[in-house]
Amino acid sequence: MKVVGVVPMAGRATRLAEISCSKEILPVEPPHGAYNDGEGPRAVCEYLLAKMHDAGVEHVFIILREGKWDIPAYLGDGSRAGLRLAYLMMGLPFGTPYSADQAYPYLQQAIVTFGFPDMVLGPGNMFGNLLEYQKMKHADIVLGLFPADRPEKVDMVEMSSNGKVKRIVIKPQSTDLHTTWGAAVWTPVFTRFMHEFLVSHQKTAEGGAELFMGDIVQAGIKEGLGVYGLQVSELPFIDIGTADDLERAVRALDE
Repeated sequence: MKVVGVVPMAGRATRLAEISCSKEILPVEPPHGAYNDGEGPRAVCEYLLAKMHDAGVEHVFIILREGKWDIPAYLGDGSRAGLRLAYLMMGLPFGTPYSADQAYPYLQQAIVTFGFPDMVLGPGNMFGNLLEYQKMKHADIVLGLFPADRPEKVDMVEMSSNGKVKRIVIKPQSTDLHTTWGAAVWTPVFTRFMHEFLVSHQKTAEGGAELFMGDIVQAGIKEGLGVYGLQVSELPFIDIGTADDLERAVRALDE
């Protein structure tokens, strides 16, 4: 089955201070050996795209919103990164799942690799490892797990001893959990589940709360989907999605 990438880049970055470009192409240079290969600074989204390329992914769907034309101007057709990029426009503005679902017509016979373009994920071929684990477990979706250094800002993951995910807790103010997720691999089973869930949710979405990817995963768990987790890093991911996260990341990268 073909393996493709899906990367949502439709966010408004309203939680960041005024910046001169889309947040996904802000240049960052993590410490050599810890998060990168020492090739110098890259646009933050290029770290994710490089991880997909390392796993053998050739085609990636990037979802944009109107006005973020600096992203395709910078990334082009993807050939510089060894990829073939296709750009899709965001539909309903109710959260990341709706952006990812814009690629639904192209994903029904594909394995999906998914990640967030404002994160630096760390070393190793994590998507390759997730793809192998998905095959071994015959999982519908596998979450790439990371240590959580700020649980109140992320999806916290509770695991079972057999490798299955028991539940997702989104941005808890307090928790005994220590693990979050920052990347995923899923099959057409999860693609269809998410699409059907969103079709149903659309009737109540307008004016309602934003949906997170963790909401979809948790709904899948309740419906009995095979949801697994695999530790892919001993280091937390670096997130630049908010102003304090960006400032914190820059301080960390300067140390």
